[in-house]
Amino acid sequence: MVLSKTASETDVSVHSTFASRYVRTSLPRFKMPENSIPKEAAYQIINDELMLDGNPRLNLASFVTTWMEPECDKLIMDSINKNYVDMDEYPVTTELQNRCVNIIAHLFNAPLGESEAAVGVGTVGSSEAIMLAGLAFKRKWQNKRKAEGKPYDKPNIVTGANVQVCWEKFARYFEVELKEVKLREGYYVMDPVKAVEMVDENTICVAAILGSTLNGEFEDVKLLNDLLIEKNKETGWDTPIHVDAASGGFIAPFLYPELEWDFRLPLVKSINVSGHKYGLVYAGIGWVIWRSKEDLPEELIFHINYLGADQPTFTLNFSKGSSQVIAQYYQLIRLGYEGYRNVMENCHENAIVLKEGLEKTGRFNIVSKDNGVPLVAFSLKDNKRHDEFEISEMLRRFGWIVPAYTMPADAQHITVLRVVIREDFSRTLAERLVIDIQKVLHELDTLPAKVNAKLAMAEEEQAKSGTVVKKTAIETQREVAAFWKKYVSERKTNKNKIC
Repeated sequence: MVLSKTASETDVSVHSTFASRYVRTSLPRFKMPENSIPKEAAYQIINDELMLDGNPRLNLASFVTTWMEPECDKLIMDSINKNYVDMDEYPVTTELQNRCVNIIAHLFNAPLGESEAAVGVGTVGSSEAIMLAGLAFKRKWQNKRKAEGKPYDKPNIVTGANVQVCWEKFARYFEVELKEVKLREGYYVMDPVKAVEMVDENTICVAAILGSTLNGEFEDVKLLNDLLIEKNKETGWDTPIHVDAASGGFIAPFLYPELEWDFRLPLVKSINVSGHKYGLVYAGIGWVIWRSKEDLPEELIFHINYLGADQPTFTLNFSKGSSQVIAQYYQLIRLGYEGYRNVMENCHENAIVLKEGLEKTGRFNIVSKDNGVPLVAFSLKDNKRHDEFEISEMLRRFGWIVPAYTMPADAQHITVLRVVIREDFSRTLAERLVIDIQKVLHELDTLPAKVNAKLAMAEEEQAKSGTVVKKTAIETQREVAAFWKKYVSERKTNKNKIC
C-alpha cells in the first residue's frame, strides 16, 4: 500500500528562484539528486516551500503546544543530538525522565509510599502511551484467564464512540474487540451506565476520556468507577478502568482539584497524558502512569545491556530524542503548581470570552461545556442555506484554521466547528476571531444557498414525477453533512501537497 501522495503529476522537478544563484539545474522532486548543492540553496528551497504551510499559532484545530519560552527552546536545541534510549551514556536525562514520571504520578494522586518510586514511562505521545497501557491490560487479563483454565482469545475494551482514533488502532493492531457506546444528540460522551452494561468477562478494561476530542467534555469517571465496583461484586470479575487524560490530565488537577477521576478511584489502574498538549511542550512527548508495579506485567519489560549497563525498557519504539523529556521537566519546575494553574485559568477565561462572543451573534448553538478542556465547539442554529463546512473554508482566507466535522454514531447528523484555546491564544485573538466569523456570516448571507438548493431542486423534480419522499429535517441535515464531508475530503486529496 502506498501511503504517500505526490503533489504534482506533471512536474517532477523542484525549482527555486534563489537557488539559481547556486545551481543552474532543477532538482528531482521524488528522487535523490546526483550531485550536492550548497547549504544556502538547500535551506532556501525548503524554506520557500514551507512558507505555504499554515501558521501554527492560528491553527485552532490542534491541541498541541505551538509556543515555548526561548530558554526552553535553547535547552531543546542543546539536547537535540541526545538519544533518549542511551540511558547509560545520558544518565542525567534518564534521571529527569524519572523525575517527570514521579511528579505526574503525584499530580494524579498515585498511592505511593514515602520513598516509593512511581511506575511509568515517557512516550512519543498519548497514542504510544495508550498502546502500552492496553497491552498491560490485555496481558494481565490473559494471564488470569489462563490460570483459571478459561478461554483467553476474545478480549474486548469498552469505550465511547467519541474516543480518539488511537484506540481503534490499538484494537485493530493487537486484536482486541472495541465495544463502543454510541452517542446521542445533546450527549456527546460515553454514558457510564451503558458502558457498564456492555462489560462482560472478556472485557480487559473500560476506557474513560478526560477531555473529549469532540467537545472537550470530561466523562464521569467517578460514576463509572462506582457502577463498575457494583458489577464486579455481582459477577466476581475485576474489570479495571484506564483514563485517557491526553487533553485533560494537565487541566483537571489545576482547575478542578476536587474532581475525582484519577488514582483516588480504586479501579483506575493506569492513566495516559499528553505532555505536548496542556503539558505545554512541543509535539513529541506523552506519559503513561500505572497505579502500582502489580498493574504492569513484568514479562512486558525488556532488559538490554548492549548500550552499557542493564536497562529496562517498555516502549513500542527504541531510539528517540531527549529534547521533549528535558522540555517537560523544564515546564514542571519553571511553572510549578501556581504557573500551571495560571495558564489553565487564562485559557479557560479566553474560552469563555470566545463563547460569549459567538453567543452574541445569535447564530450558534454552543456544544461544548464550560467545565472541561478549554475549547469552544459550536454549530449553526440554522444551516438550511449555508453550513459549518463553508464557514471553516472561508475562515482560511483570514488565516484561521478552524475544523468542521460531523459527530460519531449515533449523532453523525450533527456538524460542529471547534476552536481549541491554547496558552498562546490571547483574548485579543479571541475577539478578532469573533469579528472574522461575523464577516464570514455576513458574506454567506449574501450568497445563494449551495447544497440545500440542489437538494430542493432534486425534490422538486421528484415531486413532478410523483416519486417524492418527504425528508425529515434530520435526514436533510445528514445529507448536507455527508456532502460536505466528501467535498472537503476531495479538496484535501486534490491539494498540491507532498507527504
